[in-house]
Amino acid sequence: MRILSLLLLTVFIATGCSSQKKADMTSTQIEYSAVSRGLYKKILVQNESVSVTNGRNEEAVETKIEASKWNKIVSEFEKVNLESIPDLKAPTEKRFYDGAAIGNLKITSNGKTYETKGFDNGFPPKEIEKLVNLLVDFTKE
Repeated sequence: MRILSLLLLTVFIATGCSSQKKADMTSTQIEYSAVSRGLYKKILVQNESVSVTNGRNEEAVETKIEASKWNKIVSEFEKVNLESIPDLKAPTEKRFYDGAAIGNLKITSNGKTYETKGFDNGFPPKEIEKLVNLLVDFTKE
């Protein structure tokens, strides 16, 4: 009986912790932007919806994110160390001579904002590469 009670308690606690992590995503906002002289893209993800702007004078198009894609975004977000985001190093420097647009990732979670230094669009730092690529996929649809 004790073993059964302990097992049920463990399962209850484990499911409570995993649902709490996903609940935190409802108040989290992830924004990716790519800007150059001829390019402007802004992708804003929040609470299972995405808003995409493809041009400086364009209206944002908002759509709901499919559950499978949302789960991938949540999974990659959980792997990101928010405190280290401002210190991430860009792997390339094409943006210095107009070889690439300037990419930027900004995450607002629990009232705090974490923002990367500029990096080349298409070449994000390795630590956030998968998350950024999932966000950029919304502009290809």
